[in-house]
Amino acid sequence: MNDLTRKLGISLPFIQGGMGNISHAALAVAVSEAGGLGTIGAGTLSLNYLEDMIIKIRKQTSKPFAINVPLSVQKNVDELIKLIIGYQIPVVSLSAGNPAPFITKLKNENIIVICVVANERQAIKAEEEGADFIVAEGVEAAGINAPEELTTFTLVPKICDSVAIPVIAAGGIGDGRGVLAAMSLGAQGVQLGTRLIATKDAKVHSLYKRALCAADSDGTMIVGRSYGKIRRILKTPYGKHLLEEERNNPDLKTYLDLTDENHHILGALEGKFLEGHVNAGQVASIINDIPTVKELFQRMIQEAQTLYNHQLPFGKS
Repeated sequence: MNDLTRKLGISLPFIQGGMGNISHAALAVAVSEAGGLGTIGAGTLSLNYLEDMIIKIRKQTSKPFAINVPLSVQKNVDELIKLIIGYQIPVVSLSAGNPAPFITKLKNENIIVICVVANERQAIKAEEEGADFIVAEGVEAAGINAPEELTTFTLVPKICDSVAIPVIAAGGIGDGRGVLAAMSLGAQGVQLGTRLIATKDAKVHSLYKRALCAADSDGTMIVGRSYGKIRRILKTPYGKHLLEEERNNPDLKTYLDLTDENHHILGALEGKFLEGHVNAGQVASIINDIPTVKELFQRMIQEAQTLYNHQLPFGKS
């Protein structure tokens, strides 16, 4: 146990990342039941849809769970915050925008606040505003990323040195080696996204899972650089189409239309890789099976413990 797990009321230092409009109750429940913190992403989902998910989760688990609110994407942020408070959601993660107007309001309702950041300045500001935890997310992560494109291995220690509150590492983590590396960098936990997609509990298209297992070291790609809208996705025919459009038709509105949540759903939930994109982190290159969430977590802990107990030959002749 550490400060992170104690305060969140979880047994394992694993946080599920927000997954936008492909979020679903089943995966969040599986994560929470396995000892981590399950999360549903608000994305651009309607309040009614989110409320239905909250009710489903509450029926299936008594364990803590979180809602991720992407502030610059969700159009009904104020109404969503009211919904969160009304249902007494124990944990909220705020990302993709300025969290300052919402932190105090949530904390006044005894809701734990996690802020997702991409640089030192954002982390310090979030701590000053009263955030309980920081997720330091490197550019290895799936989906929307920051223009700085800082890697997890450089970002996490810098933020750990800059704030006093616990830090959660995100981006490129999918096995026990990644967990131990994150802890060595100063983090108290890890946030997982892509690795959780490739589990039996994730209700996404089977082609998505199989594509993650088949991905090699260059299996992901970044689109949107020319607009300052960094997004890491799986290298698919539609992904290549997005890059071609970016080169030939450098119009921001067109890019945003082609990468909206409708196209995300086409790829991730319907398996239409010619018509929609699928978010994927660089960790895809080390994914080669589809366990349950519980099996994955048990394996990651065992791997990390084995590595930690291994005696490295430092100082030996």
